[in-house]
Amino acid sequence: MYANNDILFPHSAIGTLRGLRGPHWARLVERVLTLPENHEETLAFMLMMVRLNGCLTCETDSYRAMRGCAACAGQTLRRFKGDDEELFGIYQAALKDVRRFARDHQQYTIDDSAAGGEDEA
Repeated sequence: MYANNDILFPHSAIGTLRGLRGPHWARLVERVLTLPENHEETLAFMLMMVRLNGCLTCETDSYRAMRGCAACAGQTLRRFKGDDEELFGIYQAALKDVRRFARDHQQYTIDDSAAGGEDEA
């Protein structure tokens, strides 16, 4: 039986990752969950997870796709060898990429209101 899965890491899976790391990670997840889906911080979190999970190479008939995105992301975070500070650094890099994209592609609506800046979370 196939899981209801997405091609790339979905917004709906973010909340399932809350308790998988330490307090810094949990604060980041909580922060992102308060923001709209089109907010730059939410998009950066999703981009980070796409990169960590290897979503671009996932095939819809692969074992990891059949398990679903939340299970794949959970496994990725449990296997991640770095600490929460390293994950936060990866998130910050993704946030810079999203901000650069938003600046260069203003035709897309990327919300940056109430952005806490790069020290947030």
